[in-house]
Amino acid sequence: MLHRVRAAARQLQDLGIGPGDVVALKLTNRVEFVLLLFGAAITPVNPSMTAVEVARQLDDSGARLLVVEDGAAVVASGVATLAIGDLYEEATLPDQAPHLDSSALALLIYTSGTTGVPKGVMLDHANIDAMVEMGRQALELGPSDRCLLILPLFHVNGIVVSILMPLLAGASVVIAGRRFDPHSFFDLVEQERPTFFSAVPTIYSMLAALPDEVRPDTSSLRFAICGAAPASAELLTRFEARYGFPLVEGYGLSEGTCGSTINPVAGARRAGTVALPFPGQEIRIVDVDDNEVPPGTDGEVLVRGDNVMRGYLGRPDETARVIVDGWLHTGDVGHLDAEGYLVLVGRSKDMIIRGGENIYPKEIEDVLVGDPSVLEAAVIGVPDEEWGEVVVAYIQPRPGLTVDPTALEARCEHSLTGYKRPTSFVVVDAIAKNAVGKIDKASLRAAHAEASASS
Repeated sequence: MLHRVRAAARQLQDLGIGPGDVVALKLTNRVEFVLLLFGAAITPVNPSMTAVEVARQLDDSGARLLVVEDGAAVVASGVATLAIGDLYEEATLPDQAPHLDSSALALLIYTSGTTGVPKGVMLDHANIDAMVEMGRQALELGPSDRCLLILPLFHVNGIVVSILMPLLAGASVVIAGRRFDPHSFFDLVEQERPTFFSAVPTIYSMLAALPDEVRPDTSSLRFAICGAAPASAELLTRFEARYGFPLVEGYGLSEGTCGSTINPVAGARRAGTVALPFPGQEIRIVDVDDNEVPPGTDGEVLVRGDNVMRGYLGRPDETARVIVDGWLHTGDVGHLDAEGYLVLVGRSKDMIIRGGENIYPKEIEDVLVGDPSVLEAAVIGVPDEEWGEVVVAYIQPRPGLTVDPTALEARCEHSLTGYKRPTSFVVVDAIAKNAVGKIDKASLRAAHAEASASS
């Protein structure tokens, strides 16, 4: 493997790529992606993006080279393109020490863009080193571990948690190499015998919904990580009880090099919380004036540590707005309990204001997914002349089951005060997701507005 990393690095040199230059990787999950990670500053490109979106990222990042699958159509003029089939298999590098600069750009991750045009999150080698060491300590990783990569490598979770963290801890990685399929996933686990993997709540919902007769051998797994979006306590508890290995829920964002809090692997895990800060990180909860609030009080989540990004590429004003005195303003809303465990209640941009009352969708979604017929729920606010906004719930049923809206109304009436209860339930075959598997509420709101206008 080392000789292939060196060959890739030599090829980049031969193509004129030097320190500070950005290389864009428009690739599916494959070993060539990993080889190139160690040779240049990388900006991963979602392979499903349109030519317009790709061109925008290449232009914003200033990429010198675009690496694509064999046979891929040319998507950008003015940027050199390299097909993976043309990568060197063997090459020699000069006998010299590697170029070491912890402040040099390592990854340029573009945000999902749900709040506007995607921004380039600049992560340097010091950010990566800090995050890897934090993860190694928190997850107790070592050479005996084996990670199964199933998340896309165009996302920071896939790169950092499933590739760099295990490799730099001396562990091994298996790349699934195909689109996630819940029906074949445990066959892969039994074949490859990983000790851990990282996934999003949607994947765990799919696995939990498999037929009862599916009883795989999961004895190799020490734990699995659940991140990228909040998961309900009910899902975590039900999954662990069925499959026999712990789900360790974490929380983080690209601007924090992926992870900021994590439930301990061996210690007390609290379902429904995203737990405690990684070693070396701090969490604060503040009000709108940046004053720290007491435990149990909701406010914006702030993060500080060596994992916090260098900034947004070419956007100094936005960088200064979100990083203040070293504290990263996440835009997420939550509170700390008496023991310092972080409980998320939602994104500030997803908050619904009904008649002056603040409503956080996650509280309602947790109630709805407790119904045995519900696979996933997404709650949005829609405009209302009387109340400003009212609550609407989108529901995806479990395979083979039928949702009863009357039963959901009763469940909400039992668990939620009146103003938090959905005014309607929309049952759909599948809830819209963005490229990294998070529920796409912007898309839901837009579709709902269009449907309301046409009716």
